Amino acid sequence: MGNIVIDDRLKDESGAERLIVDAAVELASHGHNVHIFTAHHDKNRCFEETRAGTFPVTVYGDFLPRHIFYRLHAVCAYLRCIFVALCVLLMWSSFDVILADQVSVVIPLLKLKRSMKVVFYCHFPDMLLAQHTTLLRRLYRKPLDFLEELTTGMADMILVNSRFTASTFANTFRHLHAKGIRPSVLYPAVNVDQFGKPNSYMLNFLSINRFERKKNINLAVSAFAKLQKLKGGVLKNCSVADATLTIAGGYDKRLRENVEYLEELKSLAEREGVANSINFITSCSTAERNSLLSQCLCVLYTPKDEHFGIVPLEAMAAHKPVIACNSGGPVETVKNEVAGFLCDPTAEDFALAMAKFIQDPEMAKRMGEDARQHVIDSFSTKTFGQHLNQILLDVVKSKED
Repeated sequence: MGNIVIDDRLKDESGAERLIVDAAVELASHGHNVHIFTAHHDKNRCFEETRAGTFPVTVYGDFLPRHIFYRLHAVCAYLRCIFVALCVLLMWSSFDVILADQVSVVIPLLKLKRSMKVVFYCHFPDMLLAQHTTLLRRLYRKPLDFLEELTTGMADMILVNSRFTASTFANTFRHLHAKGIRPSVLYPAVNVDQFGKPNSYMLNFLSINRFERKKNINLAVSAFAKLQKLKGGVLKNCSVADATLTIAGGYDKRLRENVEYLEELKSLAEREGVANSINFITSCSTAERNSLLSQCLCVLYTPKDEHFGIVPLEAMAAHKPVIACNSGGPVETVKNEVAGFLCDPTAEDFALAMAKFIQDPEMAKRMGEDARQHVIDSFSTKTFGQHLNQILLDVVKSKED
């Protein structure tokens, strides 16, 4: 069977792009002919699998802008993906199944070839990620939001990354829900084999996320500062003086928000008096990330209402427990008090959970082992590949019927 995967860009810093690469790798391992078409593929900042030659990666439209004076990002993304779709339609023969993600506007174009089925992976409704704060923004987003719902409903099958996103999908795309369109849940996965036994359990808390405000990394800084101030019976016979916090993640100096937010976090650390105990690492490689995971005590995952979140899976696969907000995707992936702790998104609640690991570092080891097994059982790439393979086979079978 021939499969095609379309994505706006392929770079090594996003869970959405990670899912597309995992899909391509797993489908290829099941014997399918996989071809990725994308508008951007930077070989210096991409997932290693896209350079390995297991499947071809073809780039169309990299010359098109990603923004116009740091504005109109959505329109530019639409234009880039439309260009990719048109190139595929005009320059390639038909494929059995098309797996598209993020930008639904390509769906009606791709369905012009009636022999092809289109599966759309909705990571989260884009209209909820966009700002609608001013009249001008609302006018700008109005046609885009309309197109998103209209074109998403044209897919032969819709997949989402969690039950939380499925619920949000129903509440957001009300017309589709009224028509009886229900997305299926296909959880993203993590390659557990890339993580070996941990080297140590240093008194280091680790946060891994892109330097974006929606990732709420300031919660990690504030919680770490609150941890330093805990008194009474919370930290009996324990000292937090040696505890450190590492904040690592995707960073692009060309993106204004990345630059501004990093400075905001550094300023917050200064105000909280913990700057000397916090290490900021920008755009670490996969090897560096794995090394950080191997040495930390636990991972702090701070986004609130995150639609899924791949970082908790990576942490648990690396034998490390996770402290995350008790909302969104982590509620479905992190077993509370087994693989970590689900907390209210407050510095106080996070600090109390962090204190438990300071008091009993052995608990981090026990939870880490349980977390690892949990990921193997439910969120491995093998499990993901089996589910996706069956989904696409069913879609093709429905075409033949």
